[in-house]
Amino acid sequence: MTAPLRIGIVGMGGFAGSHHDAVAKLEDRGEVRLVSTCDPDPVLHGVRSPAWRLAARGVRVFADFPTMLAQTQRELDLVVIPTPIQLHGEMHAAAAAAGLPSYLEKPPTLDPVELEAMIATDARLPKASLVGFNFIIEPARLALKERLLAGEFGAVRGATFSALVPRPVDYFRRAAWAGRLMIDGRLVLDSCLGNALAHQVHNLLFWAGRGSLFSWAELAAVRAELYRAHAIEGADTFFVEADTTGGVNMRIAVSHACAGASSQTEIVVCEQATLRYVIGQGAEIRWIDGRVERIALEPFDPLLANHLDYYRYLRGETSRPSTTLTDSRAFVALNALAYISSRQITTIPPARVAAARNEKEQKDYLTIAGLPSAQEAFLLRGIWPGASGWERDPGDLALMSDLGKFAETIRRLVGA
Repeated sequence: MTAPLRIGIVGMGGFAGSHHDAVAKLEDRGEVRLVSTCDPDPVLHGVRSPAWRLAARGVRVFADFPTMLAQTQRELDLVVIPTPIQLHGEMHAAAAAAGLPSYLEKPPTLDPVELEAMIATDARLPKASLVGFNFIIEPARLALKERLLAGEFGAVRGATFSALVPRPVDYFRRAAWAGRLMIDGRLVLDSCLGNALAHQVHNLLFWAGRGSLFSWAELAAVRAELYRAHAIEGADTFFVEADTTGGVNMRIAVSHACAGASSQTEIVVCEQATLRYVIGQGAEIRWIDGRVERIALEPFDPLLANHLDYYRYLRGETSRPSTTLTDSRAFVALNALAYISSRQITTIPPARVAAARNEKEQKDYLTIAGLPSAQEAFLLRGIWPGASGWERDPGDLALMSDLGKFAETIRRLVGA
């Protein structure tokens, strides 16, 4: 048998807890062994720690990552970094200095300059780090991408992603960095586009990748309008249009300023068919001749599957991780160019924002009036909300050559 991989997890609270849950299951299966973890307050943040049986499993718990790394790095094969976005770069660098690859929670960073530094650092490691964009390896998605590349549906002409994913008012109080553009001088850019729905935005770029199976679109230009209904520094609603170097037009309309049921839909428009993909529900192919092909999605635990897929790569059973830092370039650039294009984050007037109380959850939500129809007009007809009553000028056309304006744009948005 192959010896279990030895792993360290940075953090015990927040989404780090989900990684602990996954690793505990995989340890029971002999895939991995948790050597160490760390948290400034393991009692407060590790609320599920009794179920993890850390002491019984021989897991060493530290108060901080540098101490954990210094004392256990020779016992580790990889480090999992599911920490706030602004800490990823320095923690990845520390792990790499110890010769260890990282499983980085998405997004790896939202700063294009920092991403390039991370790519350069990672290139010196014997094994590449993984970025946890969890849905790339879903079997039905990979099968459809192979059919796209084979030309079965004709050339890809367009792609859209729409999402209404409600978040209560207190969601933006979940941490000091929530809804922020910067904190303590560090870039954060917490948003539905850059964080909560980053998986699906990355998926859209994956559909438009024209090279190998694991390829992503290259961007030519981006236009965007950013809005907020909540009292936050960042944006909670994005309208983004991007053109790729391969001639694919992409439109993205996503928001947390809504209530009720969540909805998320990826659509790929090809010459001969239109593909519709809804995570957790199913996929559908509608051919121009009227045929309809429906695809049931297999049960898929994204976190467990991505851990296992990365372990296979680290053991030499596969040639690459599902998403590397290099593969994240298009996503990070798209997010950055959206801010550069928009130039501003427009606050929705109070008269257009309604409060909604969910009595079952005992939580309060804010909703933008007319948001679903504005998303539909944008996605289907290219009508920007700013030109149809949302009271703002259109965004600029931002090119890849404009990425140098990114830091200045963010500083201006936060008034720094």
